[in-house]
Amino acid sequence: MPPTSTTQSRRSALTPTLIVVALVVVGFIFFANTWTDVLWYQQLGYFEVFLTENLARIGIFVAGFAIMAAAMYFAIRVAYNARPVYAPDAEIRDNLNRYQAQLEPVRRVVMIGLPILFGLFAGSAAASQWQKVLLYFNQVPFGQTDPEFGLDISFYLMTLPFLGFVTGFLISVAVVAGIAGILTHYLYGSIRIMERGIFTSRAAQIHLAVTGGTFLLLLGVNFWLDRYAALQNNGGRWAGALYTDVNAVIPTKAILAVAAVLVAILFIVAAIIGKWRLPVIGTAMLIITSILAGGVYPWVIQQFQVRPSEQTLEKEFIERNIGMTRTAYGLDKIQVERYNATNTATSGALAPDAQTTQNIRLLDPNLISDAFAQLEQYRPYYTFPETLNVDRYEVDGKVQDTVIAVRELNPGGLSANQQSWLNTHAVYTHGYGVVAAKGNKFTVDGKPDFLQAGIPSTGVLGDDSTYEPRIYFGENSPEYSIVGAPEGSPHREQDRPSAREGGGDTQYTFTGNGGPNVGSFLNRILYSIKFQSSDLLLSDAVNSESQILYERSPRERVEKVAPYLTVDGNAYPAVVDGRVKWIVDGYTTSQYYPYSQQEQLSEATADSQTVAGRSVALPNSSVNYIRNSVKATVDAYDGSVELYAWDDQDPVLKAWQKVFPTSLKPYSEMSGDVMSHVRYPEDLFKVQRELLGRYHVTQPDSFYQGDDVWSVPNDPTVEREVKQPPFYMSLQMPDQENSAFQLTSSFIPQIVDGSARNVLYGFLAADSDAGKEKGVKAESYGKLRLLEIPPETQVPGPGQAQNKFNSDPTVSQALNLLRQGASDVLNGNLLTLPVGGGILYVQPVYLKSTGETSYPTLQRVLVAFGDKIGFAPTLDEALKQLFGGDSGAAAGDSANNGQAPPAPGGTTPPAPGTTDAKAELKAALDEANAAIAAGQAALAEGDFAAYGDQQRRLADALKRAIDAEAKLAVPGAEPATSPTAPPTGTPTPTPSPSPTS
Repeated sequence: MPPTSTTQSRRSALTPTLIVVALVVVGFIFFANTWTDVLWYQQLGYFEVFLTENLARIGIFVAGFAIMAAAMYFAIRVAYNARPVYAPDAEIRDNLNRYQAQLEPVRRVVMIGLPILFGLFAGSAAASQWQKVLLYFNQVPFGQTDPEFGLDISFYLMTLPFLGFVTGFLISVAVVAGIAGILTHYLYGSIRIMERGIFTSRAAQIHLAVTGGTFLLLLGVNFWLDRYAALQNNGGRWAGALYTDVNAVIPTKAILAVAAVLVAILFIVAAIIGKWRLPVIGTAMLIITSILAGGVYPWVIQQFQVRPSEQTLEKEFIERNIGMTRTAYGLDKIQVERYNATNTATSGALAPDAQTTQNIRLLDPNLISDAFAQLEQYRPYYTFPETLNVDRYEVDGKVQDTVIAVRELNPGGLSANQQSWLNTHAVYTHGYGVVAAKGNKFTVDGKPDFLQAGIPSTGVLGDDSTYEPRIYFGENSPEYSIVGAPEGSPHREQDRPSAREGGGDTQYTFTGNGGPNVGSFLNRILYSIKFQSSDLLLSDAVNSESQILYERSPRERVEKVAPYLTVDGNAYPAVVDGRVKWIVDGYTTSQYYPYSQQEQLSEATADSQTVAGRSVALPNSSVNYIRNSVKATVDAYDGSVELYAWDDQDPVLKAWQKVFPTSLKPYSEMSGDVMSHVRYPEDLFKVQRELLGRYHVTQPDSFYQGDDVWSVPNDPTVEREVKQPPFYMSLQMPDQENSAFQLTSSFIPQIVDGSARNVLYGFLAADSDAGKEKGVKAESYGKLRLLEIPPETQVPGPGQAQNKFNSDPTVSQALNLLRQGASDVLNGNLLTLPVGGGILYVQPVYLKSTGETSYPTLQRVLVAFGDKIGFAPTLDEALKQLFGGDSGAAAGDSANNGQAPPAPGGTTPPAPGTTDAKAELKAALDEANAAIAAGQAALAEGDFAAYGDQQRRLADALKRAIDAEAKLAVPGAEPATSPTAPPTGTPTPTPSPSPTS
């Protein structure tokens, strides 16, 4: 049955209704996401950033949209209005009439819709350049000029990028609008292809002439700007304008700019007089000139003038590149000292370096996370990061290097039946407490020597009454949590396990100001849409005082409130001012610094830590200017963010301070507590050391020849060929009177095709001590010290030191003994220290059984100086071995010398040295073999208790074997009793009294 008129009218009404409903839904979702962002920025106190950025984006979008849409509409409208009344050729007329007839019903929609569509694309592209626009209008001079044009550096970083953006955008507008006009002229017959050629009406000729002239004028401006952009060139062997650029490219760009303007004038004249010969000839000449002058001529200069005498002709420009690159990366004030390192370990050599020796770090933050977890995690819903952080605290009046971490919440640690919305978003909301251990010490049985531990949190850093231990904002927080309740309401949040045996866990209610309020019905709806959760809308866990915490990663919070910064990949926690605060480093960067060599951040900052996923890699972007301009803190309890203008002399930061005048504080407002924990940032240091491999050379001739290029050594403790990470440590450099907290790295000869002579050529240290006085930055902070080691000294590099450790028969035998009984030997980080007049290498050795609950314990320490190595249960003993029985200084673990760990089963291990060493070694190995055989037999019979006894017997025998072997390695020396190797299987950690639920 044919549809009735009523049915047709219903259908016709349904379509627009569905469209309206769809638009309302999409609009409300957009409103929800936008308004929740407004609430987030307002709560955090950075609404200025949100408003300024988005107003800038909107303004630039509107301008880009209006320019593109107006140009296209005007071009189409002018071409349409200039259409001829008839076309002389019948066949062409029929084709055009057919096209016109098909277009006519939608002509007005197309004439308006196309400009709008292209305007949207153009506006979006333009809005993404908001930073260039704001920097241009708020630029601050550098007070330094470039060596070619004598212009202030701010012209290249803030003016030229903006002018290039505007010129490029207008050229795109001219091209798109010109094409739209030509197509319209053709469609309506103003331009026709005929047998005798192309026919154009007078109106079309004028239109094309104006379009062509506009395009050529803009092209001329672009050619002129290219002269300055030559100083930012990175396409040659060295960055910047080189001999060919200065003597060929820059002059020809000026010629082409003038030529383009002249040809543009010819187009305008042609539009007036109707003669097209001159502009056509001018265009052809411009194309030929651009090919010859812009390509052929520079190529001839380069091939036949520069290449035969490159070193001589490029010397001036290489010198410019060296100077500007070193300035752009902060290498211009580096202190370089020749270090005539010795390879001879003499008795008492470490006496002048007693401060350094005392603080040599033995705990590897990359390996001991499992130890922290097994000893201090307490509940499966807590976790520690895979890599811990190195900091320093004042303990008993002395600065103590510390390995520190926060006990964060791990929602994945909840069992399957606990994974409800209420538990994951309203009950389990936060982590608890700081755990810190001495970097230079360990317990007798190889565990971390904790300064701060336990639940409740106790230790030298404070307790629950002196600092807020709850961690709501961290690197492993849930996506969002609902917290807060009216006063007097029952607590809902899981707080911490009870400290009493058999006591219940405690509950808590968040009392800070950490997130937007979701008490109102509208806000609940908006956040339900944002997080696509109906539970958030309907749950009784949401009340009138509820707050929603999200965007909880410290790095992400800083990135959002300071979108102009590149944020360091490693945020680290510190107990300061009664709070746990994350300290985050931010960089202002640019890729437009003249004559400066570009570096790709992701490559320059890659090392064994980023490859293993232990630290965040920087974005894959290129820069040739970088400053650590901002230090930020993020409160772990309420998420509040403070931005401090750390490098307040950075012109780029000054420009951003004009854009966002209230978001940054001067570092003079930074508390002494925070000041004492800021450190030199890792990623900046990695970029600098990568450049320094080439730019430690300041003589252009040597730089050209590349006869002294360095590389960062590969990490010898991993199998993959990736760079060794830098290390934080307290270190006294040769010119310093006292030890300072420093970030260090070493250099070897250039690695070519994966191979290099692994001898040490350089050692770099960045002073990370900013002092502890409020608002006063120590003058020494950030000072880079480079020790250049003469190649003829042949000091072993990290790779050679590791090879010596691995190939030494005594060490190998001892480590093989440790590997018996299903245990793994783990090599800790290999530290390089310029002490004793030479280079000392220190590597802790950990033992870890294969059980699920096992964790590494520090069992031995390897040291090397020149060709000599030491190997002992403590660093202090190993140094004594190395330096002929007297190192001249005590190591931090000297108190462990001669102490024996509790033996398995509570028995006292036999005193070493009471029998002949060889006989003792043989007896111990025989007992170890017997224990292995007996253990396997017990396991075969299913007697696990007997198997456990034999494993303890095996561990004790291995300990005695190692001690006897050490006695043989050092004739006449009484070996210190070593820590007992952990038993195989799944040993149970023995922390301080562990709470139970």
